[in-house]
This record gives sequence, structure tokens and C-alpha cells, in this order.
Amino acid sequence: MFSYWETKHFFQYDLIVVGSGFVGLSTAIHFKKKHPKASVLILERGIFPTGASTKNAGFACFGSLTEILDDFWQMTQKEVVALVERRYLGINSIRKKFGDKALGYRHSFGYELLDEQQLSAAEQIADINKILKGIFKDDVFSEVRKKERLGFNDSIKKVIKNKFEGELDPGKYMKVLWDLTQAEGIKILTGVSVVEIQKDEGVVIAEDAGGEQVFEFKANQIAICTNAFTEKLWKESEVQPGRGLILLSKPLDFKVPWQGTFHMDKGYVYFRQIDGRLLLGGARNIDKAGENSLKFEINPVIKTHLQKLATEVIFPGKEIEWETEWTGIMAFGNKKSPLIQAVGEKAAAAVRLGGMGVAIGWQVGKELAVVLSE
Repeated sequence: MFSYWETKHFFQYDLIVVGSGFVGLSTAIHFKKKHPKASVLILERGIFPTGASTKNAGFACFGSLTEILDDFWQMTQKEVVALVERRYLGINSIRKKFGDKALGYRHSFGYELLDEQQLSAAEQIADINKILKGIFKDDVFSEVRKKERLGFNDSIKKVIKNKFEGELDPGKYMKVLWDLTQAEGIKILTGVSVVEIQKDEGVVIAEDAGGEQVFEFKANQIAICTNAFTEKLWKESEVQPGRGLILLSKPLDFKVPWQGTFHMDKGYVYFRQIDGRLLLGGARNIDKAGENSLKFEINPVIKTHLQKLATEVIFPGKEIEWETEWTGIMAFGNKKSPLIQAVGEKAAAAVRLGGMGVAIGWQVGKELAVVLSE
């Protein structure tokens, strides 16, 4: 039962955004910029964004060498270049908008570890640099000389440097988005789970965290920004969830001989140093079927694999004590490019970020705001 005041003021909006991650907040902000007098509401089922926006590893990346090479088996050269460019420009756009200090951004470079099976990738560095020249105007990839100084296991035969990547603090990124959302007069309601969207009527049916109370919101436009959790609201999207595990060590009691962001195994494994700790994650390719899940659980097979990499490959012979672990859930599909389109007379969606929400979330939200304004 709602009061007269609640019914009068809190259930009707020009735009309702479902999902408060990077894309949802960006969509709301860009729409409000286009329509300053519009009333905008964001609905989020959790206290924090549910998917991966505040649960990712903080890599400001656009693709490792082996990942890009692997993409050529599934995409045309034009599509691969466009994908890399979208990601790179996306990183630059948030750096320009918010500033490196506010984002906790460090241009520490990206690196990739190659074992015996992946050595052939190094032979294609010149070709890939040539293909990407139109974007970067300079060589992207190069081989690290004297890799032995980095202290990795002898199974690592080469280390490849990417001079255009860096790292940031996802929490700081979220905070600056929150600040801008508040400054624009956009409302955020948390603890509200959307159960149905009537895309042609502009109706959002939701319930509270306990499922005891049902809400019916109405809007001129609805933005679906639920990424991995999209299928329930838009079954035709064919978006597949992909869970990712991250482990964080206790403060290390030894000096780390490297800095930067590191990838292994076609980008599936990633690690970096943060606050004197090792952050290590990924490896969902070890059990893709098991990680195609919407449950925030720890896969013991993947956890064991990552811990083994830490003590055998990254810091061989060292003991690592782990302090915490968590999972985030990303969204994938039959294409690596994001899915941005109208899905009804009064609704549009921006989903399927492919694990690149940090790089492209801001720009994808901007593009969705354009679709909603048409």
C-alpha cells in the first residue's frame, strides 16, 4: 500500500534505467545531458551494481596480442580493428572526462606472458602493429628484453609489452559516476529487483528485496542495462553470462620485480599488483560450462588453477597467503561487440560488454542515450 504522495511523485519518469553499473549510469547521465528537464530513475537490485562494474580487476585494456590474434579466427580484420579502436577510445574518453587522479589511473603498460605453445604469436608482432597503425600511429606491441629480471618461471619464454594500456581503480570510477549522477539530479533506487518490462507500454514491474511488495513504474523510455542478467527481461538477446573469479593476496613480504598489468592464456588469466598485494583472476576457460552461471560462487577447480599459477609461474618458489576472493559476472554472446538497439516501442538495451565494461561502458551508455532520444 502506497501513500498518495508516493503514488504522485515516485512512479512516473521520462526515463527509467534498469541496472546501475557503468553502462546504466552512463546512459542516465548522457540522456540527462541531452534532455536537462527530463526525470530519470535508475533501478538496482543490489546495494552496489550486481554484475561486474565494481567487481572487476581494474584493467584499462583493449586486448592482448594472443587475444587479438585469436579474434582473427572469428572476425574479419575490419571488425577486429573496430573492436580494438572502440575499446582504446573508450579508455581515453573516461580519462579525458574524469582525469587520471579521480580514476586512480596509472599508465603502467600491459604485458603478456607467452609459454612454449604460444611462441608463434611473437612472430606476428610486426604484422599486428601494422594492422593497428591507423589507430595508434605507433607500434603497440614489442618484446621485453631481459625478461629474466621479472622473475617468472622458466616456462615463460617471452614477455610482450603493450605500451598503450594501464590500470585504474573500479571503485573510484564508480564514485565519480555516482557524483555526476547526483549532480545531474538523477535518482537511484537500490534493493529493487525488476521482474518484468513491458517494452511497448513503458511499464516496469519490480519487487523489493524480500519479494513482499510489488512496484509498477511507468516511463516514456526504458533502458535495459543489465548485461549478464538480461535474459530474464529480454529473452531474445541470447546473452550468455560468464563468471570471473578474482583472488587477492595478503600484503606480500617480498619485493615484486615488476609493475603493470599482465595477461596469460589469450587474455583469460590476468594479474597485477595492488597496494602491495597480488590480484589474480580469470581462467574461466578452464571450465566455461561451469562459469556460464548467474550465481556468485567460487569454482574450486579454477581457484586451484589460479593459486598454482601464483606459486609456480608468477612467483615461483614463494608462498602466497590469500586474504579474500570474489566473483563478478560478465556477459558474452556470438559477437564481441556490444549489443545496442531498440527492443520495443518504449525500450532499448545496451548489453553484452564482453568483459570490457571498464573500457567501453561510458561510450556504450552514450550510444544508448542516442538510441533512446531518436
